Amino acid sequence: MASGSSTRRYLKTVTGVSGGTDIYGAAVDPGRSTLDTALTVAKIAEEHRFDALFAADLLSFGAQGAIGAQEPLIYLSALSAVTSRIGLIGTVTTTFHHPYNLARLFGTLDHVSNGRAAWNAVTSSLGEENYSDLELPGPEERYARATESLEVVHALFDSWQDGALTSDGHGGAVLDPSRVRPIEYRGRYFTVRGPLNIPPLPQRRPVQFQAGQSAGGVELGARFAEVVFTSLTTLDDALTYTGGIRARARELGRAPGLPYIFSSLHATYGATEAEAARLVREQEESFDLEAGRRLLADMLGGGIDLSGLPLDRPLPESLLPDPGSVHRRRGRVEIFARLAASGRTLRELILESRHTGHWSAAGTPEQLADAIEERYRAGVLDVVSLGGLDDPRTRDFVTDGLLPELRRRNIVGTDYLGATLRDNLELPPLPASADERVAVS
Repeated sequence: MASGSSTRRYLKTVTGVSGGTDIYGAAVDPGRSTLDTALTVAKIAEEHRFDALFAADLLSFGAQGAIGAQEPLIYLSALSAVTSRIGLIGTVTTTFHHPYNLARLFGTLDHVSNGRAAWNAVTSSLGEENYSDLELPGPEERYARATESLEVVHALFDSWQDGALTSDGHGGAVLDPSRVRPIEYRGRYFTVRGPLNIPPLPQRRPVQFQAGQSAGGVELGARFAEVVFTSLTTLDDALTYTGGIRARARELGRAPGLPYIFSSLHATYGATEAEAARLVREQEESFDLEAGRRLLADMLGGGIDLSGLPLDRPLPESLLPDPGSVHRRRGRVEIFARLAASGRTLRELILESRHTGHWSAAGTPEQLADAIEERYRAGVLDVVSLGGLDDPRTRDFVTDGLLPELRRRNIVGTDYLGATLRDNLELPPLPASADERVAVS
């Protein structure tokens, strides 16, 4: 629960802010910024004590049926001006950005928000056509580059030592240059002298999120992430994944309990169980199955043709890809290849693809609280994403139904615990920087 308690810390709550509809669910006027929606969602989320806002990113037009997304860091900077406590999580790729720029961007977001920034590091499986004439690097190379990126960024954040910048007692600051050290990084992908040329951050480092569930993603998350964003369709999936990544994190000397597990719940709410079941049935009946074939093919790596196959039979085993041979979104391919191998019909797989491998559930707020509590008590859910604050009906179920029920069960806290996102997530202290380790020894 709260820091210092002998019981488990509270479950943390997040909601997304990169939708393309207004607060009433209507299409946004092309001449009006979608920031209007995000501003409303941000204010509602902070009023109801969500821990953070999450901005996703897509780098291609038409990726997975979407036109793309607003640039996350500019978006979150705007939201920081109308909020004061809620965290700001930005998704930015390591594949198409230089780590020195990333450190300056996220460091500045941490400053303008007074310590509320977080970086969700991804390696991207789309968008290379907009950055070079080369093919997208393979997963192994993308994760090798990501490893160097995070090493550089963290070293830059740590290049300012305690006491480097102090008050002069008259509203100014005094710099001790000897307390600001170059990092002298030389790797395969990057050479960065440093130090970082912005003042030390309120959180020392923004909170480090990471998304990616292939073998490379698990290794990166175990090594660097404080919170991992996951696609875990079942409790068994969550138990297996959590056990594996935390065991690897322990081998790497990470603090106990790291990384935190962050899952998105795709929820369908009803005032009664029957209403929720009806809504699910209506959603399934109205879903375009032909478009769903293309979406499922994308979930399976994009290299198969599902047109013409019977809907109510399992996929032929010969069509299922070897995840290790897939270039893009390997973790997602593993999820859907496993579902297909279990014998689900093509229709069932298409309907499952609507959730892109994420956890889904339907029911009353009390029943959805049961589903959340099961994972929370099992130790495989530390942060949950709850959507729908941009829709009045769903918003009422979340803010007046689900959240009060989780608070009644003492699973979610009632207020912010501190001034920074690190405080509110109840994260363990950051490891000592290299200079601090030398001083102690």
